[in-house]
Amino acid sequence: MPGPGHRDLQPERPAMDSSKELYDIAVIGGGPAGSMAAIAASSHAKRVVLIEKNATLGKKLLMTGKTRCNITNICPIDTFIEKFGKAGPFLRSSLFRFSNEDLMEFFRSKGLEMKAERQGRVFPVTDKSSSVLKVLEEALSENKVDIMFGANLENIKKDGDEFILELAGGKKIRSEKVIFAMGGASYKATGSEGDGFRLAKKLGHEIKKLRAGLVPLVTREAWVKDLQGLGLENIRITFISKDKKLKSAVGELMFTHFGVSGPLVLDLSGEVTDLLEKDKEVMLYIDLKPGLRDEQLESKLLHKFLTKGHSLLKSIMKDILPARMIPVFLMVARVGPLKTANQITKPERLSIVKLLKGMPLTVTGSLPIEEAMVTDGGVSTLEINPRTMESKIVPGLYFAGEIIEGAAPSGGYNLQQAFSTGYLAGEEASGA
Repeated sequence: MPGPGHRDLQPERPAMDSSKELYDIAVIGGGPAGSMAAIAASSHAKRVVLIEKNATLGKKLLMTGKTRCNITNICPIDTFIEKFGKAGPFLRSSLFRFSNEDLMEFFRSKGLEMKAERQGRVFPVTDKSSSVLKVLEEALSENKVDIMFGANLENIKKDGDEFILELAGGKKIRSEKVIFAMGGASYKATGSEGDGFRLAKKLGHEIKKLRAGLVPLVTREAWVKDLQGLGLENIRITFISKDKKLKSAVGELMFTHFGVSGPLVLDLSGEVTDLLEKDKEVMLYIDLKPGLRDEQLESKLLHKFLTKGHSLLKSIMKDILPARMIPVFLMVARVGPLKTANQITKPERLSIVKLLKGMPLTVTGSLPIEEAMVTDGGVSTLEINPRTMESKIVPGLYFAGEIIEGAAPSGGYNLQQAFSTGYLAGEEASGA
């Protein structure tokens, strides 16, 4: 199967006034889903226009993976499906049609090599999301996709077998097929303002409840401000509400001035925000030493205290915790940092052990959806054909990317969903 960058040779097209021109396919949104949809569609000699409200493509893409772009994951496709929960089975066709292997090969074929890191996360060897965007831009150019920048879609109408797209400023575009790839309602600064949901609803689609996915959490305790920017590795976290317990894998957490973030927090944040709708607070416990049982940890501490009896407690703790965390930790444990090891009582030692295995924080909320990494919820999958991404309600309308309900944890899964659904929508809209 030729990659999405393939295109049959065809003569150069004369420039035309887009307001009078009829396109085969109009793609709305220049993120990963929209770009891949346009590339796939234009690979089959179709006249494609890509409509982007920003002045450049991929504004959000450039920010992903801390600007390194965690593009996909090397895990099996079945794992991708599991990661998306209830929305997972809907994605099966798109993920098999354009898999993680297909995606990596697409970029390799364009001269950009990939590398796999911890937990199977795949990044470009350049460690730059701009490298990923450059490949997409070059493929769009090679395929002669018309791109309209600064074009905000305000309304869409169906006129017989054609769509009329009304842009801000009074400009109109006509197209036989339309692909909605406008993203969600997160990272508002990148242009994701929920336009797609508004227009999809106007066309008769149900929008499943929107919530913040992969979003930092807000905590009550003021001491997190003292640890702002501190990252913890190889720890485990547990969230506990009145009737549910959420336990993470071993991984990383980051303290912020308002609470906590980092992969472990972000991956469970969607479920935590659901719990917060029922309970005003959810307890978070940080296991700082997940590889040790309580009794093993106590034995290790006791040995240190016995062999370093005249050393200050705060000095001994440097072997156990990051230096910045020690004053806060001992404050929470209510143990004086200037005590020597031989002055520590058994209750104090047990208090330290307990805290190392479960440092508590009270989660009271999350940042708003506009500041989340992804939007969970969106156009109902029940109203989209999973084999084509075409609307079951409006023939000729297709969906791709974050606008479709469902979201996965961090790790490259959400970007793969965008590329896979975009590719499938572009192929099917072109009649390939």
